[in-house]
Amino acid sequence: MEKSLLIGDHLFVSKIAYGPRMPNTPVAVPFTQNTLPGTNSKSWSDILHRPYKRLAGLDKVKNNDPVVFNFPAGDTVVTEDQVTSYYEIVRSKARDLKERDYKRNMITRGDGYYLDLARRDIRDRFHIIYRPVDRRDNYVKRCIAIPGDTILIRAGTVFINGKKLAENNTQQTTYKIKTNRSSINPKSFESLNISISDQHRYGGVYVMPLTKKNSEIIAGFSNIIEVKSIYAPAGEYDPSVFPYKESLRWNIDNFGPLWIPSAGSTVKIDTSNICFYERIIDVYENNDLRIEGSKIYINNTPADSYTFKMDYYWMMGDNRHRSSDSRIWGFVPADHIVGKPGFIWLSLNNEASGLKKIRFGRIFKGVE
Repeated sequence: MEKSLLIGDHLFVSKIAYGPRMPNTPVAVPFTQNTLPGTNSKSWSDILHRPYKRLAGLDKVKNNDPVVFNFPAGDTVVTEDQVTSYYEIVRSKARDLKERDYKRNMITRGDGYYLDLARRDIRDRFHIIYRPVDRRDNYVKRCIAIPGDTILIRAGTVFINGKKLAENNTQQTTYKIKTNRSSINPKSFESLNISISDQHRYGGVYVMPLTKKNSEIIAGFSNIIEVKSIYAPAGEYDPSVFPYKESLRWNIDNFGPLWIPSAGSTVKIDTSNICFYERIIDVYENNDLRIEGSKIYINNTPADSYTFKMDYYWMMGDNRHRSSDSRIWGFVPADHIVGKPGFIWLSLNNEASGLKKIRFGRIFKGVE
């Protein structure tokens, strides 16, 4: 959500906007999300667990709404590395194991084999915990696609149902800035609200996320030779991108088309498309999914179609190249929706100190 939101912004969130959700785990320490302050100990009790229920809200999630939701891939957590998704840790380990066998001239096997090895290795070496839906970390992203939509991304441009999605003023992408080998005045970056952590210099070249407006301003500096956006090439497979299937050749800038499931809709399933819906069927909608060869079994019954029980959403960050979003972990289920960010009640700049650390100009600012 940069630049609509900045690191250090504290939000007031309306939980009645999309309907207040009854807690799954009502027995918990007040004002905590999943851990007790200063510890890794969980802040809720499993003594009572309630099923998902949401009361009527004031509105429905619409395209381009900023939305607060529970992190879908946050059900399983490695306590020693809570920043990285458990599933990405497993996939990364599996890729390393497969690469190891390849370099040793050993026979490489299917991805499922290495994923199983990786799961066992990680569970043997680390402490793994489970978090119910309402105790997963809170994320805020923009809802790009709603149930029933089809999303397509080509060279970083997003299309919804075949129509180009208009860029918002805060949307950023990665740019390469080529200078005449002289440096850019840090005050210039400060005036454009470009944080120090985003500024990366390699000789006479800077690489950083920029809004379109900021890229045009920087292009006008006297020592600038070229300002050019950077996109992943079409057909270049990124193994960290959902649904992690090499034959699709998807990456964060070239993705889809992908249909967003809606409650009550039925889709034909087979081994060619089950990768899109596997987690929905097995985890989010609590079925026993099993794939044996070319056969798919749901609750021990052969299946060639599936009817969805919930609506799903597609969330993306405004900082397109520095966002962990639906392109990485897939769909956001309706029962994960928390609410709508209303305004910023406190904003702290961690790169400053003293009174300068408080961004007074952002307090009570609405979220667009």
